[in-house]
Amino acid sequence: MEIVRLQPGPAFETSTSPTFSVDKYDDDEIIIDDDYIVDRIAERRVLRRLDLRIMPSLILMSLFSFLARANVVLATPSSLLQTLHMTDQQFLTVLAMFIVPLALFETPSNYMLKYFSAPHWFAFLLLGWGATDMIIAASRNYSTLIGLRFLLGSFEAGFFPGMIYFLTFWYRLQERAIRLSYVIAGAPLGGAFGGSIAYGVGLMNGARGLQAWRWLFIIEGAPSCILAIIVYFFFPSYPERAAWLSPDDRLLAVRRLNQESSKSLGHAMITWDGAKAALKDWRLYLHYIVFISVSVPFSSIALFTPTIVNGLGYKGLNAQLFTVPPFAVADRYRIWSMCGMMSMVLAGITFIIHGSLPPTSFKARYAMLCLGTMFSYAGNPSLLAWLTGNLRDTNATTLAIPVNLAFGASGQMIGIFIYKSSEAPGYATGHFTNGAVMLVGAVGVGTLRTIYKRRNRELGVGQSPWIV
Repeated sequence: MEIVRLQPGPAFETSTSPTFSVDKYDDDEIIIDDDYIVDRIAERRVLRRLDLRIMPSLILMSLFSFLARANVVLATPSSLLQTLHMTDQQFLTVLAMFIVPLALFETPSNYMLKYFSAPHWFAFLLLGWGATDMIIAASRNYSTLIGLRFLLGSFEAGFFPGMIYFLTFWYRLQERAIRLSYVIAGAPLGGAFGGSIAYGVGLMNGARGLQAWRWLFIIEGAPSCILAIIVYFFFPSYPERAAWLSPDDRLLAVRRLNQESSKSLGHAMITWDGAKAALKDWRLYLHYIVFISVSVPFSSIALFTPTIVNGLGYKGLNAQLFTVPPFAVADRYRIWSMCGMMSMVLAGITFIIHGSLPPTSFKARYAMLCLGTMFSYAGNPSLLAWLTGNLRDTNATTLAIPVNLAFGASGQMIGIFIYKSSEAPGYATGHFTNGAVMLVGAVGVGTLRTIYKRRNRELGVGQSPWIV
C-alpha cells in the first residue's frame, strides 16, 4: 500500500475539497481524501482485516444475547411454571420485566461505552448477562426470577446500541447495513439453534439433581462468560489505537472515514449543548416511531413461536440467508430506506394474510410465518444504517442510537401481549397487529424519504446531502 502526502499548492488552494462517489468504482480507482491519496485495493485489504477482527465477536455476542433473553421461553415453560409455582400471567410479567431496563438504560449506555472503551464495556456486559443467566438456574420462586430478569435486561441494554455505535467508528456508511445484518442474524440463528439446544439439554433432566430447565440456563450462560475474557483482551476500541494494524493500515483505517458526513468520532467528547440539539431534532423522532413498528414483531416472533422455530432446522437458516441480498443491495446502491420500507410492506402483507387464513391451513400458515419472520428481520439493519448515516456529529450519534432503541423497547413490550392463548391456534390478533404496525412504519419511512429529498433540494454549495 502506498499513501502519498500531497504538498499544498495553487491547484488545491483554489478548488473545493474533492469528493468520492461510492456508487461505482473500478478496482484500481484512487480515493482522494483531503491531502491523502489512498489505493482502493489497499482499503479493501484493510477492510478484510477489520472484519476478521470485529465481526465474529459481534455475531457471537448477538447470538448469546438472544439465547440469554429467550431461553426462559425454551426452558419448558410448563416445567418452569410448575417448579416456581407461577401462573401464565406471572410468566408474561417475567417476559415483560426484561424489556423495562432496556427502555431505562439503553440511552445512557453509549456514554459508558465512550468512557470505558468498547473491549472493556462489552466484556463487562457479557460477563454480567452470562453470570446472571447462570444464576437464574438457582431461582426458587417468582420474585427471584423476576428480579434476575430485570438484572439480565439491565446488562443486555448496553449491547445493541453500543454495537451500532461501535460500527460507526470503523466502517463507512455504505458498509454498515450488511454488517448489521450479519450481527442481527445472530438473533434468529439463536432461535433456530435454541430449540435444538433445549432438546439436548432436556436429556439431562435430573443430572446431579438438577432439572433440565436449570441446566439450560447454566449451559447457555457459560459461553458469554468465556467470550467476555476473549473480548476484553482482543476486541479493538478505535482505529487510532489499533496496535494490531501496521502504521500505514492504521492511518488508512482512520482516513478512509473522513469522507463521511458523519465521521468516526468515537474518541470525541460529548457536549451538553450538542446533546440538547439532538434531543430537539424532530426528524429523529420519526425514525424512532418507525423503529417502534419493527420492534413489535421482533419480540413477538422471538418469544411466541418457539415450537415452530424449533422445527425450522436448516430451512430456518436458509430463510435467514435469503435476507442477506437485500442488505448487500442497500449498501451497494445506498437505498437503505427503500429496502427497509419494502421489507416492512411485505412483512405487513404477509402477517395480514397469515391472520386471515383458517387455523387448519397448517402448511400455508407455516409458509406465512417463515416469510413474515424473514421480512420482519430484513428491515432492521437497513433502517438502522439509514439512521446512522444521517447523524452528523458525535453528540447525535451517541444519543440518537440508544434513544431509537429505547423507543423500540416499547414496541417489544407490545409484542409480548398480542398473542393471546385464548385465540390458539390462529392467533388472529397477534398477526393482524404485527401486520398493521409494519404498514404504519412503512408510511413513516416514506414520510422521512420525502423530508430528506426536500432538504437536499434546499442545500447550499458544499453542504453534505442527506441520505434518502
